[in-house]
Amino acid sequence: DELLNESLFFGLDHARSAIAEWRQDFNTARPHSSLGYQTPAAFAGTLTATGSDAALNEGFASPPVAPTAPYGVTETAEALIATG
Repeated sequence: DELLNESLFFGLDHARSAIAEWRQDFNTARPHSSLGYQTPAAFAGTLTATGSDAALNEGFASPPVAPTAPYGVTETAEALIATG
């Protein structure tokens, strides 16, 4: 929302370029209070280097993990997409 509310795009290529630059800045240059004032890239590096348990012990929220499928659900994503 931050980028979209303050930007006027002159075409799809311009929008893609501006969004890519903003995402790079957001993930590598801006510290986030929810990540202990680290950038998302630095926080991800910490998780990768030490494992998520170390970050959890420091009081950070657990990294997002997709839930497993409910018991009995075996369809693949492709099958579900194909059937609509």
